Order: sequence, then structure tokens, then C-alpha cells
Amino acid sequence: MQDSELKYFKEILESRKEQIIKNIKGVNEELNQLSSMELNDEGDHASVDNSSMVESAIVQQQEQELREINVTLGKIVTGDYGICEMCEDPIGFQRLKVKPHAIYCIDCREIVEKSR
Repeated sequence: MQDSELKYFKEILESRKEQIIKNIKGVNEELNQLSSMELNDEGDHASVDNSSMVESAIVQQQEQELREINVTLGKIVTGDYGICEMCEDPIGFQRLKVKPHAIYCIDCREIVEKSR
């Protein structure tokens, strides 16, 4: 992979990382506000509980993506970026454009998904 392509993907990954961190902070602040609200009836409690569950699920998903991005940024530093972890072939540029933190090429991703 060319240096210009690495720089391109590194910028995308760092930008996404910043956005995820902001999102997680915002959701955590929202959850703290929800938990400090005075609730008057069971409907309010149910609504807050439902919102909290949804927000927590979103945070978990974004934390997972953040971990994947951090690993990928490390691969850029070590020169391993863009290499499929299963077959060790290069991951296609178009695939990386869609998912810059992809660890599998399209063929291997399908194999992994079918085996789940």
C-alpha cells in the first residue's frame, strides 16, 4: 500500500475515533442525567430503563469499534495494515474504503460469517 493511501486511511480512522469518543461521552452524560431524574410513576421508570438499555447497547457497540480502530492504527504503525488476518492477502482498497478497520478480505469475511 502506498504512503498516500496509508495517510488517507489513518486520517479516516483517527477522525472516526474522535467521533466515537465524543459519542460515548455524550451518551454517558445522557445516562447520568436519566439516572438523576425524579421519576413519578412506573411508566417513567420503564421509559428511562428502556432508554438506558438502548443507550448502553450503543455504547458497547461503539466501544468495540473503538477497540478495532485502535488495533488498526497500530497495524498502520507496524506496516501490517490492509492485510487479511486469515489468508494474509491484501484487503481490497474498496473494502477498506467501506470499512477502514476491516481485518478480513471479502472472501474470508464471508467464511467467518458463515461459520458463526
